Amino acid sequence: MRAGALEAALSPAVGGSLLRLALDGVDLLRRAPDGAGDPLAMASFPLVPYANRIADGRFAFDGQDYQLPRNFGDHPHSIHGFGWQATWTEKATAPASARLVHEHGGDAGWPWPYRAEQQVALTPSQLSMSLSMTNVGDGPMPAGLGFHPYFLADGATTLRFDARSLWLSTTDMLPARQVPADALGDWSRPAPVHGNSLIDNVYGGWTGIATVERGDGVRLTLSATGADWLHVYRPPDSADFCLEPVSHMPDAINRGGMATLAPGDTAHLAMTIAIDKIDQTLPKWDGIA
Repeated sequence: MRAGALEAALSPAVGGSLLRLALDGVDLLRRAPDGAGDPLAMASFPLVPYANRIADGRFAFDGQDYQLPRNFGDHPHSIHGFGWQATWTEKATAPASARLVHEHGGDAGWPWPYRAEQQVALTPSQLSMSLSMTNVGDGPMPAGLGFHPYFLADGATTLRFDARSLWLSTTDMLPARQVPADALGDWSRPAPVHGNSLIDNVYGGWTGIATVERGDGVRLTLSATGADWLHVYRPPDSADFCLEPVSHMPDAINRGGMATLAPGDTAHLAMTIAIDKIDQTLPKWDGIA
């Protein structure tokens, strides 16, 4: 897909993932290697019918106990739902837009049938992606959505967003304790992304906007609706990091924080990445008048 100098590509066969997003040939998100078949190598992938982890793949819903497949190697928890490991179908394409569909008929892994859709569109200055899930069964179902984009980070890249709280994690990356949002660094003002420690934590009360400013003068503004939570994944000394707008915290289904969809109802989440250039000839405002 192309709009002006902005270009994107999708892989319906590999989890309905985004392969790349580039402006004038400069990558804005991590580019998937040629021929890659692993969703974890993509620029972004959708999270449906839940986001992040469900502890040990076990939960109770509507009076019954369920066991999900552990779908991430030897990791002890089920992760990221089913859409990222499924084949999606193109239903409509145009030079600057596409619609992808993933239909789940219900099985032992997730007994509730659903229909998920992604709408993807480009303008010359932004990428817009929306994700929806409709309960097509005859009973209520738990429901969660999200996106998992990988942003590139050079040594000068900064990140800024506002949130009310942060959840510290256990060693196997489940939420353990709620603390102030600045416990792992103050992102309420632009702060360097690079670091030598792992951040794999969720922020609550996120305002829905995060700003990434790169050393090459590119500013990316992530905005989302239907996503009260922002999961930040920053590996140590990595060239990329993730800002994941999600509808719920990890393991929410076991903590009373996951939505329920009645038959015929639809959940929605949308993400926009807007691109502009920073005027590097001017000094950055330091907040002092």
